[in-house]
Amino acid sequence: MRYAHTVERVRAAEAALMARLPQGALMQRAAAGLAATCARALSDLRGSVYGSRVVVLAGSGDNGGDALYAGARLARRGAGVAAVLLTPEKAHRGGLAALRAAGGTVVHGRGEGEQRIERADLVLDGIVGIGGQGGLRPEAVPFAAAAQRARERGGALVVAVDLPSGVDADTGEVHGAAVRADVTVTFGTHKPGLLVDPGAEYAGVVRLVDIGLGPELGEGRPGGRAAVEALQHADLAALLPVPTAESDKYRRGVLGVAAGSARYPGAAVLAVAGALHGGAGAVRYAGSAAEEVVRRFPETLVTSGGPAQTGRVQAWVVGPGLGDGPEAHRALDEALADDVPVLVDADGLTLLAQRGPVALEGRRAPVLLTPHAGEATRLLAAVHRGEPAEEVAHARLRHAVRLAEAYGAVVLLKGSTTVVVPAPAESARVHSARYREWPSFPVAGGTPVRVNPTGTPWLATAGSGDVLSGITGSLLAAGLAPVDAASAAAYLHGLAARTAAAGRSGTVPVAGAEPQGAPVTALEVAAAVRAAWRSVRAAG
Repeated sequence: MRYAHTVERVRAAEAALMARLPQGALMQRAAAGLAATCARALSDLRGSVYGSRVVVLAGSGDNGGDALYAGARLARRGAGVAAVLLTPEKAHRGGLAALRAAGGTVVHGRGEGEQRIERADLVLDGIVGIGGQGGLRPEAVPFAAAAQRARERGGALVVAVDLPSGVDADTGEVHGAAVRADVTVTFGTHKPGLLVDPGAEYAGVVRLVDIGLGPELGEGRPGGRAAVEALQHADLAALLPVPTAESDKYRRGVLGVAAGSARYPGAAVLAVAGALHGGAGAVRYAGSAAEEVVRRFPETLVTSGGPAQTGRVQAWVVGPGLGDGPEAHRALDEALADDVPVLVDADGLTLLAQRGPVALEGRRAPVLLTPHAGEATRLLAAVHRGEPAEEVAHARLRHAVRLAEAYGAVVLLKGSTTVVVPAPAESARVHSARYREWPSFPVAGGTPVRVNPTGTPWLATAGSGDVLSGITGSLLAAGLAPVDAASAAAYLHGLAARTAAAGRSGTVPVAGAEPQGAPVTALEVAAAVRAAWRSVRAAG
C-alpha cells in the first residue's frame, strides 16, 4: 500500500523528528535524496553529471533550502549550477552559502534567468513547498513557463522538490499556473495531491525519499493515520476472493443485476459481462434485456421482471441503461428494499438525485454510488447546490468526500483518477434536512480515502463504466467490504484496460505518460479482467 499524509500531519511529524536530530540534519537528508535522484536523471540523459547545466529555482523557506543544498551537491560533482532566487532577501542562507562554496552561481534578473532555464539540462523546482496555497505567484510564472519551454524544445528535465509548485498538497487541485515536472522527489511520505489529478498529472514520476518520518507518522499501524492510500499488487492479491474445495456457486456469491432497457439493452450485457468476470459464483439478471443477456451469456440466470421477482442474491447492481420510466423507478426501489449491499450507477444515480439522500434513509445494508463528474454534480445539487462537472473533476477529493457525507454512502467517483471514499460513521451522516456547510478533506474521523493508480486514457469509451459496475458488484457479492470491492474493482478494471489496449492477453503493461496500444471496447476490457486477475495473483 502507498500512503499519503496531509500537510498538517507531515509538519507535526517533521517537528517531532527535528526535535531529536541535530539542527539541519533533516534538510540534509532530503537534499541528499534529491541530489541522488537528479544525478541519476542526468546520467541517464547525458551520460554524466559532470558538465551538465542545472538551474535551481529557489523560493523562500525550507523548500528552497532543499533545492539549494541539492544544487550544491550536484555542483561538487562537476555540474554547472545556477540559482534563480525568487525572493533573494528570503533565500535560505545556509543553502545559498553551500551552493556558492561548491562553485554555484546566482542569476540576477528575469531575462538572464529565463535564458539559463531554456538552456538547462535539468531544472530543479524549489519555488513553493507543501504549504503553498493557490497557483504560482506572478513573479514565478515566467520561470515556470521557461521551464516548460525547455522541456518541449530542448528535452530538459524538470524535477520538483516535494511536489510541483502551484499544486495543492492535500487535494491535488491546481488554481492558476503551476510547474509541470517530469519527476517529483517527495520526502518522508506521499502527499495526497501527488496521487490525484490534476496534481498527479503535473507531478510526473514520483520518487519517495525516506528521511525517517515513518515512526512519527505512525508506522506499524495501518496507514499510520494516512489521509489517502493506494493499492498495490500485493494488497489487491490479498483482497481477491479465491474458491476453496468446499465452494459452490452460492458460497462464492450471487450478484443481482438490474440494468438495461428497450433503448439501452447493451448496458445490461456489459454490466453482466463485468459481473461474470468479477469473481462471483453466479449472476442473476432482472430486466427487459433478458433475451439479449442470455443470448450473449447463457450462464446468466434471467428474469424479465424486476429485482423483487429474482431469487436470493448477496448484492445488487442497479442503474446502467435503466432509463427514467416507471420500470426504472420500480427497479431502484426494489433493489434498495433488499437488505443486501446495493451499487447504484448511471441512470440509477439520476433517479436517486431526483429524490435526494432521503431515499437512502433507514437502510441498514451498505450503498455504493459510482458516479462520473456529471452524475456527482446532479447528486450534490439535490443536497445543497450543484457544482459544474468541470469543478467536480478538478477538485475530485473534495467533492467525493462531500458526496459520501451527504448520502451516507461509499462513493466511487470515476475519472482520470478514480477516488473511493468510505461511508461516514452513522453519527457523521449529514442529510439534506440538517445540512449546513460543506465538509472538508480528509474524511471526518481520519478514515483514508483510496485512489486508484491503474488505468489508461483508452478506458474513456462507451460502456466501460457498466463493466466496472459489474466487476464491483461481483466482488460485493463475494463478500468484500464496499470500500475494498470498489477499490479492487477499479484496480482490476484499469489493469484490464491496459492489457486490452496493448493487445496482450497474458501480460499487463505498466502505465506510461502516453496511452499505450490502441482503442479498446468495453467488452474487450471485460474479457481482459482474467489476465489482470492472473497478473495480480502471480505478483502477490
